Amino acid sequence: MYAIVEIAGQQYKVEKDQQIFVHRLEEEEGSKVTFDNVLLTADGDKIEVGAPAVEGISVSGKILEHLKGDKVIVFKKKRRKGYKKRNGHRQYLTKVEITGFGKGTAKKAAPKKAEAVKVEAAPKAAAAPKKEVVKAPEAKAPKAAAPKKEAAPKAEAKKAPAKAKPAAKKAAPKKEADKKEDK
Repeated sequence: MYAIVEIAGQQYKVEKDQQIFVHRLEEEEGSKVTFDNVLLTADGDKIEVGAPAVEGISVSGKILEHLKGDKVIVFKKKRRKGYKKRNGHRQYLTKVEITGFGKGTAKKAAPKKAEAVKVEAAPKAAAAPKKEVVKAPEAKAPKAAAPKKEAAPKAEAKKAPAKAKPAAKKAAPKKEADKKEDK
C-alpha cells in the first residue's frame, strides 16, 4: 500500500517503514506526527483519489532527526564585466519515518452559504417629508498666485562643426549687357 501525501507544501509518495526527507518541521525529534492531507491511496488494485483530499485517511510518522542538506554552490557570472558572485546554501531538513496508514479526521465539505432571504420593507405610512437644507455659498479668498517653476534650460547638444563647403559663386551682373540696355 502506498499514498501520496502533502507535507510542508510538497507532495511525497510514501509507503510503510519508508524514511523521507522533508522541509524542516516544527515538532521535536522523537515526536509522532500525522499528515491528514492525503491526495491518493492505492492498495493493490483499489485506488482512491481525493478531490482534493481523500476523506477519513491519514498517514502517521515519527520524526527521526533534524539536519541540514548538502551544500549547494550558487555561482553567478557576467562575462566581460568582471562580475563574479559565489554563494552557498544548505537547506534545513527533517528526516521522517512513515509508521503507517490509519483513519484520520474526516474532512467534511464546508456547508454552502444559505441563500440570503430577501425582506421587503413595509411601506412607510405618514412619513415626514424631508427638509431640504440649503447651505450658503462659502466665500472663497482669492489664492495668491504661486510663482511657477520655470523649466531649467535644456543643455544644447554640442554638434561637431560641419565641413566647410565651398561658397557658392554669386552671379555677377553683366555690366556690358546692362550698359547696352540702358542706352
